[in-house]
Amino acid sequence: MSFDAEAKMQFLFALRSKGVTDSKVLNAMERIDRGAFVQGYFADRAYEDMPLPIACGQTISQPSVVGLMTQALNVGPRDKVLEIGTGSGYQAAILSQLARRVYTVDRHRRLVREARAVFDQMELSNITAFTADGSHGLPDQAPFDRIILTAAAEDPPGPLLAQLKIGGIMVVPVGQSDAVQHLIRVTRTQTGLDYDELRPVRFVPLVEGLGKE
Repeated sequence: MSFDAEAKMQFLFALRSKGVTDSKVLNAMERIDRGAFVQGYFADRAYEDMPLPIACGQTISQPSVVGLMTQALNVGPRDKVLEIGTGSGYQAAILSQLARRVYTVDRHRRLVREARAVFDQMELSNITAFTADGSHGLPDQAPFDRIILTAAAEDPPGPLLAQLKIGGIMVVPVGQSDAVQHLIRVTRTQTGLDYDELRPVRFVPLVEGLGKE
């Protein structure tokens, strides 16, 4: 299956039906072919609204969740964005269409290497991908206008909140277990942090340290 006109129409319809209504986000998701990020056995399911396995025991999130998280992040064209959990690279590629600059971090070298290859192929020159322990963020590049985590934490991580600009937004799945997690939007204000609970989700846990691959 390819991302032809019919597949694209069905894909966008599925996104809208799940609540992804922001035209900028929908346009970005129309431009970035999810099929480029799904290899091997599951390639023919790239345009279905479901998470799929990728290397290193990780997953590529279902498109509607990517869309809803991107929508909640409310990215502007001058924003510098940090993503924790590069995974396949799909979320970073979507963000690259909306932000000035995207920094993405993953603990698995193999995932970063494979994602970089797709970014190069798509000529997405405003993404910088690092292999690093994402729980510490990227202090050298801080502060960030937007921060997104594609792995669940028990609480929004303090080091990452410290790297968020005043007026900045973080979107993070929060939960004590795999079974019960909620997507939280944190806005940093002059006086502290505002929290909005958005919806239930399921993500792999945020793990400290580097992966084996």
